Amino acid sequence: MAARKSTPRKIRLMSKIKQNAAVPAWIIVKTKRKVRTNPKRRQWRKTDVRVG
Repeated sequence: MAARKSTPRKIRLMSKIKQNAAVPAWIIVKTKRKVRTNPKRRQWRKTDVRVG
């Protein structure tokens, strides 16, 4: 990947990093373990990001 990224591309990559986070513990407690996993979770080696 290029060392010098354009600002829009950086913003898209940052949003993908935020999407890839785990579900917070307080949400698991609040929903009584109904919501445990993040369906949008992505493994960095397996799935391509496709942000352009």
